[in-house]
Amino acid sequence: MEFIINFKTYKYGEDVLKLANAVEDVDKSIIVGLQISDISLVSNNTELKVYSQHVDPVVPGRETGFITPESVKASGAIGTFLNHSEHPLDFEVIEKTVKRCKEIGLKTAVFASSIEDSKKIEKLNPDYLIYEPPELVGGDVSVSSSKPEMIEKMNEEVGMDFLVGAGIKTKEDVETAIKLGSKGIAISSAITKAENPKEEIRKLIVE
Repeated sequence: MEFIINFKTYKYGEDVLKLANAVEDVDKSIIVGLQISDISLVSNNTELKVYSQHVDPVVPGRETGFITPESVKASGAIGTFLNHSEHPLDFEVIEKTVKRCKEIGLKTAVFASSIEDSKKIEKLNPDYLIYEPPELVGGDVSVSSSKPEMIEKMNEEVGMDFLVGAGIKTKEDVETAIKLGSKGIAISSAITKAENPKEEIRKLIVE
């Protein structure tokens, strides 16, 4: 089971490292998505798979304010998120960014808000495709409980493996997602805001 935790901007600095250490204590294979400022700290002090939360499709040079794929890779990230519902991108930008990342060997985890978007994104051959209904992101209702038919439809109509996210908080949510065809989950607040993140992670791991 693939497991991605998006730290978003809930924590920074030493608090990020503390949470990352807790994640590592449970499972070193978990992917964590970090702000660019925290990538070096976590990659240098854990064995976790570190992803940037975003990069831009630019080359090193006169690009003030943009994030190059090279910079996050040099900081210790092995991949990047793209097109999260909180940072949506035009398809043309996604296409250019995935291409740039492939050129330098940076993995990509691309979010999709619909089946239609998923079908377009899979043609780019990202390393991960993550289906998240935007209206459920950060909420109390999970994609597994409110839109199980969409997970099943993803499995039927999308050719590549995919993960699901949005509102997932229980083992039952995870089990339902896996049963319907998902290869794993992407999660955030259920872990990042938990009083005992280790316990919450253990609850969600399905063998």
